[in-house]
Amino acid sequence: MTPVLAQRAVLLAAITLLSGVIALALADRLDGGGDSALPEAVAPPGGGWYEALAGVESSRIYGRPTACGHVLERSTMGFAHPVLPCGAKIYIGFAGKEVLTQVVARGPAPDAVQFGLTEALARELGVDGRTTIRWRFARRS
Repeated sequence: MTPVLAQRAVLLAAITLLSGVIALALADRLDGGGDSALPEAVAPPGGGWYEALAGVESSRIYGRPTACGHVLERSTMGFAHPVLPCGAKIYIGFAGKEVLTQVVARGPAPDAVQFGLTEALARELGVDGRTTIRWRFARRS
């Protein structure tokens, strides 16, 4: 390869690389950054929210691995559910607050409720004991 052809090849590679970087920067700017936004809540058929009974999980669930593979700490934000898949992300609403959370454990929840909230999630929502919550799925991003 002659020096002129080598220079031309290097110049074309640099232009291609620069074009790619500019395209990615523009795409990120047009997308609004993407990663900083929370997923959108998905309304159930007919709109609105689902309702379910929720309660606070007992202290015996902490420090042990769950069926979802998490070792729960008192600061873990999540809930146990007998049917929803591990990691399913939902919004839970209670007393004017909405929190994005996920399934972190399986199994029967306390006091025959559908959602067994971790202490941290219950505290964030203001749930104390057994109560009715609202919930809806988070849209996949």
